[in-house]
Amino acid sequence: MSGKRINKFVEPPSAEEIQKVHEAILPFIHVTPVLSSTSINELTGADIYFKCENFQKNGAFKIRGAMSAALSLDEEALKNGLTTHSSGNHAQGVAKSAQYLNVPAFIVMPENSVQAKIEATKKLGAKIIFCDPTIEAREKAVKKIIQEKNATYIHPYNDYNVIAGQGTIALELLEQQHHLDIIISPVSGGGLLSGISIVSQQAQHIFSHYPTHPKIIAAEPKGADDAYRSFYSKKLEKNISPKTICDGLRANLGIKTFPIILQHVNEIFTCHEESIIRAMRLIWERMKIIIEPSSAVPLAVILENRDFFSGKKIGVIVTGGNVDFKNLPF
Repeated sequence: MSGKRINKFVEPPSAEEIQKVHEAILPFIHVTPVLSSTSINELTGADIYFKCENFQKNGAFKIRGAMSAALSLDEEALKNGLTTHSSGNHAQGVAKSAQYLNVPAFIVMPENSVQAKIEATKKLGAKIIFCDPTIEAREKAVKKIIQEKNATYIHPYNDYNVIAGQGTIALELLEQQHHLDIIISPVSGGGLLSGISIVSQQAQHIFSHYPTHPKIIAAEPKGADDAYRSFYSKKLEKNISPKTICDGLRANLGIKTFPIILQHVNEIFTCHEESIIRAMRLIWERMKIIIEPSSAVPLAVILENRDFFSGKKIGVIVTGGNVDFKNLPF
């Protein structure tokens, strides 16, 4: 399957450009539903609208950014395939994009990746190369693939086309749910948060039903809080040895995502592991949907900061639902 080509962005995309990206990737993605829970609303004192990317293709939002990046490549760049490093969801997004475009995928995965994500990536036809669970080992393995295979690298987040693809989530959410006061998203490398924040800042220009734009808040585990520290120190901080059950939130902000976040995001909150587990279980039990730990972090932040969020209409980005059923935290 081929698709409409997308411009290669060399600077942060505008909301209007993200709208064009959305049109291009629509044949390859699901427009995911927005769900709510009366019992969770009563517990938090807020009206929460969950944008359920756990129902996205491959079970996570990453296909949006991967497909956006893949469609920006010409045939010469595509012919030798795609490569990336990822603990799981971006791996599947790149593998699925390669499958759509009928090119090979070479995916570097840390050896401690969730087994369900490894198996899902294999089923998409990707060749998996395992490495030690460090950023240095990931990057070294990808460089080797590029040298040997001449494959094109799609970065998990530090890529303006990936950012644009992730921003399409906000376009859908703002159309599906009017008059949100806040949108809260998990943050790791910052691609998702960057894209959402660009679109949300322009909400009143894109949608007539938005007199002002929602505040953008990021949610992060205390054990992997580089974005929180970076945001308030105004300089890039790093996680040396992140400690969290959220396998999708252990990356550091990128040099492309950080300036966008500084410009457009209002606040970043952190939360404890116990709250993440509680929030994950609440959503499983009350909403009857499967989410992974990373997806529970926004609700965990809301639960820990009830006074701040009470009385607000809040859009929560549920990033994915790929879990290891043999290793649940509850």
